Amino acid sequence: MQIPRLHPDTIEEVKLRADIVDVVSEYVVLRKRGKDFVGLCPFHDEKSPSFTVSQTKQMYYCFGCQAGGNAIKFVMELGKRSFADVVLDLARRYQVPVQTLEPEQRQELQRQLSLREQLYEVLATSAQFYQHALRQSQGQQALQYLRSNRQLQEETIQQFGLGYAPAGWETLYRYLVEDKHLPAQILEKAGLIKPRREGGGYYDVFRDRLMIPIRDVQGRVIAFGGRTLTDEQPKYLNSPETELFSKGKTLFALDRAKGGISQLDQAVVVEGYFDAIALHAAGINNAIASLGTALSLEQVRLILRYTESKQLVLNFDADKAGTNAAERAIGEIAELAYKGEVQLKILNLPDGKDADEYLHSHTPEDYGELLKNAPLWLDWQIQQIIQDRDLKQATDFQQVTQQLVKLLKNIANSDTRNYYVSYCAEILSLGDTRLIPLRVENLLTQIAPAAAAYTKPVSAKKAWGSSKSSLPSTDAINRVSPLATERSLLEHAEALLLRIYLHCPEQRQAIIAELEERDLQFSLSHHRFLWQQILEISPGDVETRNVASQPDLISRLQDHFLEFSSEMGLIAHLFHVDEKNQKEILRTPQVVQAAIACMDLVMLEKRYRHFLELWQQTDPEAEPERYQSYYQAFYAEKIKLQKIDRQRLFSITELL
Repeated sequence: MQIPRLHPDTIEEVKLRADIVDVVSEYVVLRKRGKDFVGLCPFHDEKSPSFTVSQTKQMYYCFGCQAGGNAIKFVMELGKRSFADVVLDLARRYQVPVQTLEPEQRQELQRQLSLREQLYEVLATSAQFYQHALRQSQGQQALQYLRSNRQLQEETIQQFGLGYAPAGWETLYRYLVEDKHLPAQILEKAGLIKPRREGGGYYDVFRDRLMIPIRDVQGRVIAFGGRTLTDEQPKYLNSPETELFSKGKTLFALDRAKGGISQLDQAVVVEGYFDAIALHAAGINNAIASLGTALSLEQVRLILRYTESKQLVLNFDADKAGTNAAERAIGEIAELAYKGEVQLKILNLPDGKDADEYLHSHTPEDYGELLKNAPLWLDWQIQQIIQDRDLKQATDFQQVTQQLVKLLKNIANSDTRNYYVSYCAEILSLGDTRLIPLRVENLLTQIAPAAAAYTKPVSAKKAWGSSKSSLPSTDAINRVSPLATERSLLEHAEALLLRIYLHCPEQRQAIIAELEERDLQFSLSHHRFLWQQILEISPGDVETRNVASQPDLISRLQDHFLEFSSEMGLIAHLFHVDEKNQKEILRTPQVVQAAIACMDLVMLEKRYRHFLELWQQTDPEAEPERYQSYYQAFYAEKIKLQKIDRQRLFSITELL
């Protein structure tokens, strides 16, 4: 449907009236920090807020992904919508009269604008109708069910707007169309009625069902869930997909739970409507329901806007059906969990109960304790693998090992993977600690044969008469960081050092002295390039140590980089300082020392690995001198590593 071109006056008026904090707050939990507001960026996944909103400038900017713009651009980027479509929505919201460049098209435009408003209106009216019907004689069975079976208080029934759809085929249709004179086409588009196949006319979608309104994040009714009060199937019936409602993009009770999720920094996802309602009734106000579908990435990202730690707890039944439901609900987010982008936990309640049933016989405090002790998803997965298996039997042992290897291969973070390799090795060792190193080696070989080569015991042939103490210890080899972790640590250390140099003139001389003393260079090309530009801009100051006299260094660098746009894209973030960066650079000179130590450590470990690999690949009988030379080289690096190992924990803690 083509939208007419909008008059510039309309666009300008929307820009004036649409407050950016008001607009962004619908999608992001914002907290006041100084003059601005901060929150978790909706455009990329992050654990700490780098997304800022300035009310005075009416602009947003993310220091993490560099997204920025005004209120219109924010809604466009977030919803992947056109400029005109967003302006029209904001015009309706802020009551801006809409003008087009073609006045004759105004009537068609108003018709398009009114469709969504009519849908909201008819759904709100339907919700009121269902609530009224619940209090009538025909709704007594439904009301009794809520009070007795579900043990809900009147306050909760009203808070969630629960109602009843009468048993007649055309009850709602007649009320809305014949009494309220609402267009039947709008009811159909709202998913409330369907056309008859024969004879013309319509019939109600929901009949003789307990009605649960489904609301969007702003609390507007966009659909319904209906529970049967008889043996009719399905037990639960949701509204069809409509202009307003998409099951894969909606979470039940999120409008009520978003504040609790933000406050508790955790979201609890349950399977059913009444599980979520029961938890809220018990004061556990960070609960939402998944509408019975596998959680989609869109749903998860919607939830994670409200929790900084990205903590998500799936609470499904502990029986077989509940286990299957949990695995189904995980759906697409397994990849996020493997990467560590979601702190995913699984809570199985005892005796196969769901949250609603559990709270009938236990206190909210009991539930909270179970919630606190819920295992991480990977631990839960491992328990599922070994459950009902006899590891003393060869067949079970082999099958369990294969499944564990498959699980471990998917873990992206090397530190997490190493932890779970050790954990699984303990399980497979059946209490015999002597077998743990063998099980670790076996798992590593199956997960990544090339990586496992570093931890394989050195053969007797390569011992060349030396005692075991002369060989590199397993701990020393295991301690070496994997390449991905090494690059991440080096990237952070170098970037932090450059940021301190740019924003703390008083630290520049100390940084240059440390780099020269340890003979260190920036390893990453974009950092090395920036450092070269710094030296080129004022080489004399650097040579004479008069580096503090460069107050306009950042401005000069930014001008200098106008001709190097591709390189600028990689280092632009270093020219800005958010609150987190400010805290980091205020801890100088300790942070300078930590960053230098980490750079030194990474380079030492790289050389250590290089000589160790050469040593392992050399035949001591064919090339004894080269073999011994490589041994002495990696052993010398090992001694250097041991000397600075005391700083290792401090350095990593300071930088991460």
